[in-house]
Amino acid sequence: MDNSTFVYVTFIRTSPERLWAALTQADFMKRYWFASHVECDWKVGSPWRLLFPDGRVADSGEVLEIDPPRRMVIKWLHESPELKAEGPSRMTMELEPLEGAVKLTITHSMDRAESELIRKVSGGWPAILSNLKSLLETGEIVVKKF
Repeated sequence: MDNSTFVYVTFIRTSPERLWAALTQADFMKRYWFASHVECDWKVGSPWRLLFPDGRVADSGEVLEIDPPRRMVIKWLHESPELKAEGPSRMTMELEPLEGAVKLTITHSMDRAESELIRKVSGGWPAILSNLKSLLETGEIVVKKF
């Protein structure tokens, strides 16, 4: 079966615990994700929702796997009609501790050739993760608008 996949790897000078908290705490997430945040209780089977600043649901899904502070897998469905029609994707975050840093790998994939969702997240993830890295390392974000 054809699929579409986007992989992004970055190295962040922080601890796995601090990075995990930044990835899962709504108030901190708003600082690097353009005022959007996730609502979730971070347990397998739990619903997962990414909310725009005005409260509208941007994306929804379910926690498929969770192993703090190492790995999470989310079933991800974009809520816009054209992208929702493609069906759910799968987003995996993996944190690998290194000396003084953490290797963060995001893999976002869909069982669909030439997915428009994967094309769009390939532009979004780099901006979001650049902000996350900069915020954790310097206290400031890099990209103000996206």
